[in-house]
Amino acid sequence: MPRILVIDDERSIRNTLKDVLEYEKYEVDLAEEGGAGIELFSQQQYDAVLCDIKMAKMDGIEVLQKLLDITADVPVIMISGHGNIDTAVDSIKKGAFDFLEKPLDLNRLLITIRNALERGSLITQTKVLKKQVTKKYEIVGNSPAIIQVKEMIDRVAPTEARVLITGSNGTGKELVAHQIHEKSNRSRGPFVEVNCAAIPSELIESELFGHEKGSFTSAIKQRIGKFEQASGGTIFLDEVGDMSLAAQAKVLRALQENKITRVGSDKDIQVDVRVIAATNKNIREEIDRNTFREDLYHRLSVILIHVPTLNERKEDIPLLADHFNTLICGEYGMGRKKIRPDAITELQKIKWTGNIREFRNVLERLIILCPEEITGRDVVAYAHPVSGFGEL
Repeated sequence: MPRILVIDDERSIRNTLKDVLEYEKYEVDLAEEGGAGIELFSQQQYDAVLCDIKMAKMDGIEVLQKLLDITADVPVIMISGHGNIDTAVDSIKKGAFDFLEKPLDLNRLLITIRNALERGSLITQTKVLKKQVTKKYEIVGNSPAIIQVKEMIDRVAPTEARVLITGSNGTGKELVAHQIHEKSNRSRGPFVEVNCAAIPSELIESELFGHEKGSFTSAIKQRIGKFEQASGGTIFLDEVGDMSLAAQAKVLRALQENKITRVGSDKDIQVDVRVIAATNKNIREEIDRNTFREDLYHRLSVILIHVPTLNERKEDIPLLADHFNTLICGEYGMGRKKIRPDAITELQKIKWTGNIREFRNVLERLIILCPEEITGRDVVAYAHPVSGFGEL
Protein backbone atom coordinates (compact mmCIF):
# COMPACT_ATOMS: atom_id res chain seq x y z
CA MET A 1 0.00 0.00 0.00
CA PRO A 2 1.54 3.38 -1.04
CA ARG A 3 2.52 5.66 1.84
CA ILE A 4 2.06 9.42 1.66
CA LEU A 5 3.38 12.16 3.94
CA VAL A 6 1.28 15.32 4.34
CA ILE A 7 3.07 18.45 5.67
CA ASP A 8 0.68 21.35 6.40
CA ASP A 9 0.27 23.68 9.38
CA GLU A 10 -3.52 23.82 8.97
CA ARG A 11 -5.09 21.02 11.00
CA SER A 12 -8.32 21.01 8.96
CA ILE A 13 -6.37 20.55 5.69
CA ARG A 14 -4.24 17.77 7.20
CA ASN A 15 -7.23 15.87 8.52
CA THR A 16 -9.25 16.29 5.31
CA LEU A 17 -6.36 14.99 3.21
CA LYS A 18 -5.88 12.08 5.59
CA ASP A 19 -9.56 11.10 5.36
CA VAL A 20 -9.65 11.37 1.55
CA LEU A 21 -6.37 9.51 0.97
CA GLU A 22 -7.11 6.73 3.46
CA TYR A 23 -10.49 6.24 1.76
CA GLU A 24 -8.47 5.73 -1.48
CA LYS A 25 -6.45 3.01 0.32
CA TYR A 26 -3.27 5.02 0.94
CA GLU A 27 -1.33 5.00 4.21
CA VAL A 28 -0.98 8.57 5.47
CA ASP A 29 1.35 10.25 7.97
CA LEU A 30 0.83 13.86 9.07
CA ALA A 31 3.28 16.59 10.07
CA GLU A 32 2.12 20.00 11.32
CA GLU A 33 5.28 21.87 10.34
CA GLY A 34 8.35 21.52 8.10
CA GLY A 35 10.86 20.34 10.69
CA ALA A 36 8.62 17.49 11.86
CA GLY A 37 7.94 16.55 8.22
CA ILE A 38 11.66 16.41 7.39
CA GLU A 39 12.31 14.25 10.46
CA LEU A 40 9.54 11.79 9.51
CA PHE A 41 10.77 11.73 5.91
CA SER A 42 14.30 10.85 6.99
CA GLN A 43 13.06 8.01 9.22
CA GLN A 44 10.34 6.42 7.06
CA GLN A 45 10.02 5.34 3.45
CA TYR A 46 7.38 7.32 1.54
CA ASP A 47 6.04 7.04 -2.01
CA ALA A 48 4.92 10.70 -2.28
CA VAL A 49 4.77 13.92 -0.24
CA LEU A 50 2.16 16.71 -0.13
CA CYS A 51 3.70 19.91 1.24
CA ASP A 52 2.19 23.35 1.85
CA ILE A 53 4.26 26.25 0.49
CA LYS A 54 3.27 28.85 3.08
CA MET A 55 3.83 27.63 6.65
CA ALA A 56 4.48 29.65 9.76
CA LYS A 57 7.66 27.95 11.01
CA MET A 58 9.43 27.01 7.78
CA ASP A 59 8.89 28.01 4.15
CA GLY A 60 7.64 25.14 1.98
CA ILE A 61 10.34 25.68 -0.67
CA GLU A 62 13.00 25.25 2.03
CA VAL A 63 11.27 22.04 3.15
CA LEU A 64 11.19 20.86 -0.48
CA GLN A 65 14.93 21.36 -0.88
CA LYS A 66 15.71 19.52 2.35
CA LEU A 67 13.48 16.61 1.30
CA LEU A 68 15.23 16.43 -2.08
CA ASP A 69 18.61 16.50 -0.32
CA ILE A 70 17.58 13.32 1.53
CA THR A 71 16.40 11.65 -1.70
CA ALA A 72 15.33 13.03 -5.06
CA ASP A 73 13.47 9.82 -5.93
CA VAL A 74 10.26 10.59 -3.98
CA PRO A 75 7.90 13.00 -5.81
CA VAL A 76 6.91 16.09 -3.80
CA ILE A 77 3.64 17.87 -4.66
CA MET A 78 3.48 21.48 -3.45
CA ILE A 79 0.12 23.00 -2.39
CA SER A 80 -0.77 26.61 -1.55
CA GLY A 81 -3.74 28.82 -0.93
CA HIS A 82 -1.78 31.92 -2.04
CA GLY A 83 -0.40 30.54 -5.25
CA ASN A 84 0.29 32.29 -8.51
CA ILE A 85 2.15 31.44 -11.71
CA ASP A 86 5.49 32.61 -10.29
CA THR A 87 5.08 30.45 -7.19
CA ALA A 88 4.18 27.41 -9.27
CA VAL A 89 7.08 27.89 -11.68
CA ASP A 90 9.52 28.45 -8.82
CA SER A 91 8.47 25.27 -7.01
CA ILE A 92 8.74 23.18 -10.21
CA LYS A 93 12.18 24.67 -10.94
CA LYS A 94 13.29 23.73 -7.43
CA GLY A 95 12.34 20.09 -8.07
CA ALA A 96 8.66 19.71 -7.12
CA PHE A 97 6.68 17.12 -9.08
CA ASP A 98 3.65 19.40 -9.40
CA PHE A 99 1.87 22.40 -7.87
CA LEU A 100 -1.77 22.48 -6.69
CA GLU A 101 -3.80 25.47 -5.52
CA LYS A 102 -6.14 25.52 -2.51
CA PRO A 103 -9.01 24.89 -2.25
CA LEU A 104 -7.92 21.54 -3.64
CA ASP A 105 -9.84 19.91 -6.46
CA LEU A 106 -10.01 16.33 -5.16
CA ASN A 107 -10.17 14.77 -8.63
CA ARG A 108 -7.07 16.65 -9.74
CA LEU A 109 -5.36 15.83 -6.43
CA LEU A 110 -5.95 12.10 -6.86
CA ILE A 111 -4.86 12.14 -10.51
CA THR A 112 -1.68 14.04 -9.58
CA ILE A 113 -0.89 11.57 -6.78
CA ARG A 114 -1.45 8.62 -9.16
CA ASN A 115 0.89 10.21 -11.71
CA ALA A 116 3.47 10.88 -9.01
CA LEU A 117 3.33 7.28 -7.79
CA GLU A 118 3.71 5.98 -11.36
CA ARG A 119 6.74 8.20 -11.83
CA GLY A 120 8.22 6.96 -8.55
CA SER A 121 7.60 3.37 -9.64
CA LEU A 122 9.37 4.01 -12.96
CA ILE A 123 12.36 5.50 -11.15
CA THR A 124 12.57 2.41 -8.91
CA GLN A 125 12.30 0.05 -11.88
CA THR A 126 14.97 2.00 -13.76
CA LYS A 127 17.30 1.77 -10.78
CA VAL A 128 16.77 -1.99 -10.54
CA LEU A 129 17.45 -2.42 -14.26
CA LYS A 130 20.52 -0.21 -14.00
CA LYS A 131 21.82 -2.31 -11.12
CA GLN A 132 21.28 -5.44 -13.21
CA VAL A 133 23.17 -3.90 -16.13
CA THR A 134 25.95 -2.72 -13.80
CA LYS A 135 26.17 -6.22 -12.30
CA LYS A 136 26.33 -7.75 -15.77
CA TYR A 137 29.24 -5.50 -16.74
CA GLU A 138 30.99 -5.57 -13.37
CA ILE A 139 34.78 -5.92 -13.47
CA VAL A 140 35.58 -8.57 -10.85
CA GLY A 141 38.99 -8.82 -9.23
CA ASN A 142 41.42 -7.32 -6.74
CA SER A 143 44.72 -8.22 -8.39
CA PRO A 144 47.21 -5.34 -8.91
CA ALA A 145 46.71 -5.57 -12.68
CA ILE A 146 42.92 -5.25 -12.52
CA ILE A 147 43.03 -2.55 -9.80
CA GLN A 148 45.16 -0.48 -12.18
CA VAL A 149 42.50 -0.87 -14.88
CA LYS A 150 39.73 0.18 -12.46
CA GLU A 151 41.71 3.23 -11.36
CA MET A 152 42.22 4.25 -14.99
CA ILE A 153 38.47 3.91 -15.63
CA ASP A 154 37.65 6.13 -12.63
CA ARG A 155 40.10 8.82 -13.80
CA VAL A 156 39.12 8.76 -17.47
CA ALA A 157 35.33 8.25 -17.30
CA PRO A 158 34.32 11.83 -16.25
CA THR A 159 36.31 13.32 -19.15
CA GLU A 160 35.50 13.40 -22.86
CA ALA A 161 38.82 11.79 -23.79
CA ARG A 162 38.81 9.05 -26.41
CA VAL A 163 39.98 5.70 -25.14
CA LEU A 164 41.64 2.77 -26.92
CA ILE A 165 41.30 -0.50 -25.01
CA THR A 166 43.78 -3.26 -25.87
CA GLY A 167 43.95 -6.88 -24.80
CA SER A 168 43.54 -10.47 -25.94
CA ASN A 169 40.20 -12.00 -26.92
CA GLY A 170 37.95 -12.68 -23.94
CA THR A 171 39.78 -10.46 -21.45
CA GLY A 172 36.81 -8.14 -20.91
CA LYS A 173 37.47 -5.10 -23.12
CA GLU A 174 33.71 -4.64 -23.56
CA LEU A 175 33.28 -4.49 -19.77
CA VAL A 176 35.83 -1.68 -19.58
CA ALA A 177 33.99 0.26 -22.30
CA HIS A 178 30.65 -0.15 -20.50
CA GLN A 179 32.16 0.95 -17.17
CA ILE A 180 33.64 4.09 -18.76
CA HIS A 181 30.23 4.95 -20.23
CA GLU A 182 28.29 4.22 -17.00
CA LYS A 183 30.66 6.40 -14.94
CA SER A 184 30.70 9.25 -17.46
CA ASN A 185 28.54 12.34 -17.82
CA ARG A 186 27.01 10.62 -20.86
CA SER A 187 25.61 7.69 -18.87
CA ARG A 188 22.01 8.79 -19.56
CA GLY A 189 22.73 8.75 -23.29
CA PRO A 190 22.93 5.69 -25.56
CA PHE A 191 25.77 3.18 -25.61
CA VAL A 192 26.06 1.93 -29.19
CA GLU A 193 28.34 -1.00 -29.90
CA VAL A 194 29.78 -1.83 -33.32
CA ASN A 195 31.71 -5.05 -33.92
CA CYS A 196 33.93 -3.94 -36.78
CA ALA A 197 35.19 -7.50 -37.38
CA ALA A 198 31.67 -8.87 -37.92
CA ILE A 199 30.61 -6.38 -40.61
CA PRO A 200 31.71 -6.93 -44.24
CA SER A 201 34.05 -4.20 -45.46
CA GLU A 202 31.58 -3.09 -48.16
CA LEU A 203 28.88 -2.49 -45.51
CA ILE A 204 30.91 -0.91 -42.70
CA GLU A 205 30.46 2.67 -43.97
CA SER A 206 26.68 2.25 -44.19
CA GLU A 207 26.64 0.67 -40.71
CA LEU A 208 28.64 3.51 -39.15
CA PHE A 209 27.34 6.53 -41.06
CA GLY A 210 24.01 5.40 -42.52
CA HIS A 211 22.83 5.71 -46.12
CA GLU A 212 20.21 7.41 -48.22
CA LYS A 213 17.47 5.56 -50.08
CA GLY A 214 18.73 4.41 -53.49
CA SER A 215 22.41 5.04 -52.70
CA PHE A 216 23.15 1.42 -53.69
CA THR A 217 21.20 -1.59 -54.96
CA SER A 218 19.82 -2.86 -51.64
CA ALA A 219 19.29 0.60 -50.11
CA ILE A 220 15.48 0.50 -50.29
CA LYS A 221 15.06 3.08 -47.51
CA GLN A 222 17.07 5.63 -45.56
CA ARG A 223 19.16 4.23 -42.73
CA ILE A 224 20.48 6.05 -39.65
CA GLY A 225 24.06 5.00 -38.88
CA LYS A 226 25.59 4.08 -35.54
CA PHE A 227 27.29 7.47 -35.11
CA GLU A 228 23.93 9.25 -35.33
CA GLN A 229 22.29 6.68 -33.05
CA ALA A 230 25.00 7.32 -30.44
CA SER A 231 24.65 11.10 -30.48
CA GLY A 232 24.65 12.37 -26.90
CA GLY A 233 26.21 9.12 -25.71
CA THR A 234 29.05 6.75 -26.50
CA ILE A 235 29.96 4.69 -29.55
CA PHE A 236 32.11 1.61 -28.91
CA LEU A 237 34.15 0.49 -31.93
CA ASP A 238 35.03 -3.08 -31.00
CA GLU A 239 37.85 -4.76 -32.95
CA VAL A 240 38.63 -1.44 -34.64
CA GLY A 241 41.83 -2.99 -36.03
CA ASP A 242 39.70 -4.94 -38.54
CA MET A 243 38.19 -1.82 -40.10
CA SER A 244 38.92 -1.13 -43.77
CA LEU A 245 41.17 1.80 -44.72
CA ALA A 246 38.26 3.51 -46.50
CA ALA A 247 36.11 3.37 -43.36
CA GLN A 248 39.08 4.48 -41.24
CA ALA A 249 39.34 7.67 -43.34
CA LYS A 250 35.68 8.51 -42.68
CA VAL A 251 35.97 7.74 -38.97
CA LEU A 252 39.01 10.04 -38.82
CA ARG A 253 36.97 12.86 -40.37
CA ALA A 254 34.13 12.24 -37.91
CA LEU A 255 36.59 12.51 -35.00
CA GLN A 256 38.26 15.64 -36.38
CA GLU A 257 35.12 17.57 -37.30
CA ASN A 258 32.32 15.90 -35.30
CA LYS A 259 30.50 15.48 -38.61
CA ILE A 260 29.46 12.48 -40.68
CA THR A 261 28.01 12.04 -44.16
CA ARG A 262 25.59 9.27 -45.04
CA VAL A 263 26.45 7.06 -47.98
CA GLY A 264 24.82 8.56 -51.10
CA SER A 265 24.53 12.05 -49.60
CA ASP A 266 26.68 15.18 -49.68
CA LYS A 267 25.03 16.69 -46.58
CA ASP A 268 27.09 16.95 -43.39
CA ILE A 269 25.40 15.86 -40.16
CA GLN A 270 26.67 17.14 -36.82
CA VAL A 271 27.17 14.42 -34.20
CA ASP A 272 28.02 14.57 -30.50
CA VAL A 273 29.58 11.26 -29.51
CA ARG A 274 32.35 9.97 -27.32
CA VAL A 275 34.39 7.30 -29.07
CA ILE A 276 35.80 4.28 -27.25
CA ALA A 277 37.62 1.71 -29.37
CA ALA A 278 39.05 -1.72 -28.64
CA THR A 279 41.32 -4.14 -30.43
CA ASN A 280 43.10 -7.44 -29.86
CA LYS A 281 45.72 -6.53 -32.46
CA ASN A 282 49.06 -4.77 -32.12
CA ILE A 283 48.11 -1.52 -33.84
CA ARG A 284 51.74 -0.45 -34.18
CA GLU A 285 52.40 -3.57 -36.26
CA GLU A 286 49.25 -2.91 -38.31
CA ILE A 287 50.53 0.63 -39.00
CA ASP A 288 53.88 -0.80 -40.22
CA ARG A 289 51.92 -3.14 -42.54
CA ASN A 290 49.95 -0.14 -43.88
CA THR A 291 46.65 -1.72 -42.78
CA PHE A 292 45.86 0.91 -40.13
CA ARG A 293 46.16 4.67 -40.35
CA GLU A 294 48.65 6.16 -37.93
CA ASP A 295 46.73 9.45 -37.74
CA LEU A 296 43.57 7.54 -36.72
CA TYR A 297 45.54 5.64 -34.08
CA HIS A 298 46.68 8.91 -32.53
CA ARG A 299 43.10 10.24 -32.59
CA LEU A 300 41.74 7.12 -30.87
CA SER A 301 44.49 6.58 -28.32
CA VAL A 302 44.30 9.73 -26.21
CA ILE A 303 44.06 7.26 -23.33
CA LEU A 304 45.34 3.68 -23.60
CA ILE A 305 43.98 1.00 -21.28
CA HIS A 306 45.43 -2.50 -21.49
CA VAL A 307 43.31 -5.32 -20.07
CA PRO A 308 45.45 -8.16 -18.63
CA THR A 309 44.94 -11.80 -19.55
CA LEU A 310 43.46 -14.17 -16.98
CA ASN A 311 46.85 -15.90 -16.74
CA GLU A 312 48.28 -12.57 -15.54
CA ARG A 313 45.70 -12.30 -12.76
CA LYS A 314 45.08 -15.83 -11.51
CA GLU A 315 44.72 -14.54 -7.96
CA ASP A 316 41.32 -13.22 -9.11
CA ILE A 317 40.02 -16.71 -9.94
CA PRO A 318 38.36 -17.29 -6.51
CA LEU A 319 36.41 -14.03 -6.88
CA LEU A 320 35.55 -14.77 -10.52
CA ALA A 321 34.35 -18.27 -9.61
CA ASP A 322 32.10 -16.85 -6.88
CA HIS A 323 30.78 -14.14 -9.22
CA PHE A 324 29.93 -16.52 -12.07
CA ASN A 325 28.55 -19.10 -9.63
CA THR A 326 25.95 -16.54 -8.52
CA LEU A 327 25.30 -15.24 -12.04
CA ILE A 328 24.97 -18.60 -13.80
CA CYS A 329 22.94 -20.30 -11.06
CA GLY A 330 20.59 -17.31 -11.08
CA GLU A 331 20.14 -17.63 -14.85
CA TYR A 332 19.30 -21.32 -14.48
CA GLY A 333 17.04 -20.74 -11.47
CA MET A 334 19.04 -23.03 -9.19
CA GLY A 335 20.82 -22.66 -5.86
CA ARG A 336 24.51 -21.76 -5.84
CA LYS A 337 26.92 -24.68 -6.10
CA LYS A 338 29.60 -25.17 -3.48
CA ILE A 339 33.06 -24.79 -5.00
CA ARG A 340 35.66 -26.62 -2.94
CA PRO A 341 39.15 -25.14 -2.38
CA ASP A 342 40.79 -27.97 -4.36
CA ALA A 343 38.57 -26.99 -7.33
CA ILE A 344 39.86 -23.41 -7.13
CA THR A 345 43.43 -24.76 -7.02
CA GLU A 346 42.83 -26.80 -10.17
CA LEU A 347 41.20 -23.84 -11.91
CA GLN A 348 44.28 -21.76 -11.14
CA LYS A 349 46.51 -24.40 -12.77
CA ILE A 350 44.82 -24.08 -16.15
CA LYS A 351 46.39 -22.05 -18.95
CA TRP A 352 43.44 -19.89 -19.99
CA THR A 353 43.88 -19.19 -23.70
CA GLY A 354 40.31 -17.85 -23.96
CA ASN A 355 40.59 -15.75 -20.80
CA ILE A 356 37.39 -14.72 -18.93
CA ARG A 357 35.12 -15.94 -21.72
CA GLU A 358 36.63 -19.42 -21.54
CA PHE A 359 36.59 -19.37 -17.73
CA ARG A 360 32.86 -18.57 -17.66
CA ASN A 361 32.09 -21.37 -20.11
CA VAL A 362 34.06 -23.88 -18.04
CA LEU A 363 32.34 -22.82 -14.83
CA GLU A 364 28.93 -23.05 -16.49
CA ARG A 365 29.80 -26.58 -17.61
CA LEU A 366 30.85 -27.53 -14.08
CA ILE A 367 27.67 -26.04 -12.58
CA ILE A 368 25.53 -28.06 -14.99
CA LEU A 369 27.39 -31.36 -14.67
CA CYS A 370 28.19 -31.39 -10.94
CA PRO A 371 25.14 -32.28 -8.79
CA GLU A 372 25.91 -30.58 -5.46
CA GLU A 373 29.47 -29.37 -5.24
CA ILE A 374 32.41 -28.78 -7.58
CA THR A 375 35.62 -30.61 -6.67
CA GLY A 376 39.14 -30.56 -8.00
CA ARG A 377 38.50 -33.91 -9.67
CA ASP A 378 35.47 -32.40 -11.44
CA VAL A 379 37.64 -29.60 -12.80
CA VAL A 380 40.19 -32.11 -14.11
CA ALA A 381 37.39 -34.14 -15.68
CA TYR A 382 35.31 -31.40 -17.27
CA ALA A 383 37.55 -28.40 -17.92
CA HIS A 384 38.47 -29.71 -21.38
CA PRO A 385 35.41 -31.12 -23.13
CA VAL A 386 37.41 -32.69 -25.98
CA SER A 387 39.97 -34.58 -23.91
CA GLY A 388 37.75 -35.44 -20.94
CA PHE A 389 40.42 -36.27 -18.35
CA GLY A 390 43.01 -34.19 -20.18
CA GLU A 391 46.32 -32.93 -18.87
CA LEU A 392 45.99 -29.45 -17.41
